[in-house]
Amino acid sequence: MFLEALGSALLGFALAWAAAHRLPDRLPVRVIVLATGALGGVFGALVTHGALGPGHFLATLIGAVAVAAVLLSLLIRPASRRRLRRSAAA
Repeated sequence: MFLEALGSALLGFALAWAAAHRLPDRLPVRVIVLATGALGGVFGALVTHGALGPGHFLATLIGAVAVAAVLLSLLIRPASRRRLRRSAAA
C-alpha cells in the first residue's frame, strides 16, 4: 500500500505539473495546482484500493490518475474572451 500511495502521489504531482505548465493562465497559483494533483492521486489510490482490494497495483494507479485529473479539471477557469459576441436580437 505504501508503494501505491507513493506512486499515485508522484503521478498526480506529474499530472499537475504538466497541467500547470500547459495551462498557466487558466489555473490558479501553481502551489495549489501541485498540491491538488498530489492529494488527488493519493485520494484516488485510497478509493480504488478500497474498491478493488489488494493485488491490483496497476489498476490502483490508473484510478489515482483518473481522480487526480478530475480534481485538476475542477480548477480550470474558463478562457477569457477578448471580444464579447452579442446576438443580433440584443
